[in-house]
Amino acid sequence: MRRGTFRDGTVDYAAVGATHAPDLMQYPPERSIPAEETWRLGSGEDRFRTAGDSLLSWTAQRAAGLSVEDVRPASGPAYAGVSFDAEGNPVAPVKREVEQRFDAEGTPFAGPGMTLRLHGRVAGMSADAQLRVISVTEDPRCISLVLGTVDGSVVSGEELFQIDWHEETDEVWFTVRAFDAPTSVLYRFIPGLVKRRRKELFARYLRAISPLYATPL
Repeated sequence: MRRGTFRDGTVDYAAVGATHAPDLMQYPPERSIPAEETWRLGSGEDRFRTAGDSLLSWTAQRAAGLSVEDVRPASGPAYAGVSFDAEGNPVAPVKREVEQRFDAEGTPFAGPGMTLRLHGRVAGMSADAQLRVISVTEDPRCISLVLGTVDGSVVSGEELFQIDWHEETDEVWFTVRAFDAPTSVLYRFIPGLVKRRRKELFARYLRAISPLYATPL
């Protein structure tokens, strides 16, 4: 089990972690546009592990046609967040070192507090942004990654990528949740462009994690 959460004031939005909120689609952060999609990837532990490693090694972004640049791990130990004991009592958060992994090209796997730059275009629109890894979770049946905007994007907000391996059915599901608040003048006047950009991003992420194009939930 590995969990890490980064807490800092350097992101350019206030609702840090809001992509985890169960009512995101009904009550998104002010002036933001929420989005969510869930796809079945298949079943079994091998599919879960493969999808999880792809997620944390930036495959979703790269296979979506975006360039991942200037990846910089956070210095010092990560904040581990609040966990619970067997009786459901909260355990005080601690700081600890997290083992760093690297892909075949030497790029670090996602870790809390890490910063990176994305460069590219989506549906004819800019996808350039500086991002911070807000949190990473690696549990026996759930692997997730949350990215938040820092600067240089036409929108401000957060993305949650999550792989779940359901114990009851053995099925593996991929969920992406996000909220985008327009920052550029064009996007503020034409909010439909934000939805179009997000829809295309979701489709590309699915191609990256599941080449079979599973049917949306």
